[in-house]
Formats: sequence, structure tokens, C-alpha cells
Amino acid sequence: MDDRKIQIFLDSMLPLLKAGVAFTIPLAVVSFILGLLLAVCTALIRLSPWTLPKLIARFYVWIIRGTPLLVQLFIIFYGLPAVGILLDPFTAAAIGFTLSVGAYSSEIVRAAVLSIPRGQWEAAFSVGMTRGQALRRIILPQAARVSVPPLSNSFISLVKDTSLAATITYVEIFRTAQQITAASYEPLLLYTEAALFYLLFCSVLSVLQNYLENRLDRYSAR
Repeated sequence: MDDRKIQIFLDSMLPLLKAGVAFTIPLAVVSFILGLLLAVCTALIRLSPWTLPKLIARFYVWIIRGTPLLVQLFIIFYGLPAVGILLDPFTAAAIGFTLSVGAYSSEIVRAAVLSIPRGQWEAAFSVGMTRGQALRRIILPQAARVSVPPLSNSFISLVKDTSLAATITYVEIFRTAQQITAASYEPLLLYTEAALFYLLFCSVLSVLQNYLENRLDRYSAR
């Protein structure tokens, strides 16, 4: 690597890091929190006895899981203005990622709830709890521990998926790398550097995931 490429690599580190901290991580966190709330609601609706809401929830999951995330982002950002709905890049990206997380994570939450033995429900009902009380006090806390590993993996995947927001002009890590590439004409160097930053963030999240899982394992053992 010649001196020019080394200098470009070094000069681009701070802009890429800033983009990751100021744009990529906030987008991922906001989308994941909102998506997780949507996932819990969707999962509970699908486990409820209400026919029409269950059909709507199943249709939502079917649509989101059956179409590419990139296409969904394009519909939200480039398509909705045709009907008078204009969204800034962050809002459009957050909506797209929230809907995606909500659909995929709802299956994780639903499976976790179904994994709780039926006897837990029966024990709750035997002491006079309603279905809602049993869910809040007994079922969901246990399901939450079961859900942590797959949901953590979903969040790590979401951090990488935020690179798709570059296609709707949201200036996160990959979009910043594209802008620097346009000025430096070093696509291999800059895109590799962007990949290293994604790797760095995901590695830190993986360490945090392992720590959280170990804490939950110790708690469960007690």
C-alpha cells in the first residue's frame, strides 16, 4: 500500500467512526426497540383467540418476510411521496427496519412463549390469575430469557442491515464510505475499511451478548 492510500485510509477513519456512532448505531437501536415492541404485540395477537386480529398479524408477517428489505425501503422512501407522504431518510429507514424486526422477531417471541410448559399457565389459573396477569407475571418473564440469544443475533444482523439505508441517502457508515470513494477513487480501500468498522461494532455487540447470556444463565441456575 502506497503512502497515498495509507493517508486516505487514516483520514477516513474518523468520518466513518462518527457515522457509525452518530447514525448507524442510533438507527439500529431505535429500530430494534420499536421493532421489539411491535414483535411482542404481534406475537401475542397471534397467540390470542381473536380471529380477525390474528389474520391481520399473520398477513403482516407474511408480507414483510416474503419481500426484500431493500424493496420495502424503496417503497417507503421513494414510493410513498407519490401519494403525498414525504419522509426524511432517518424516518423512512427506521420505519422499514422496525417493520422488518417486528415481523421476524415476532416469530422468536411467539416460539419462546409456546416453549413455556402448559403447567405454568395452569398453575397461574389455579391461583386466580387472569390470562393477562399470567402473561405479565409468569409467562413473559420466562419467555424473555429464552428469547435473549436469538433476539441478540437479530440486533447484530440489524446493525449490518443498516448499510441498506445508504440506498435512500441516509448517511451511515456505508454511505460515508461511498462519498469518500467518490472523491478518492479508492473503492476497494474504502469499502474494506467500512466493512472493518461493521466488524468492529458487531464484535463489541457479540461480547455484550455473551456477557448477557452468561448473566442470565447464572440467574437461571439459582
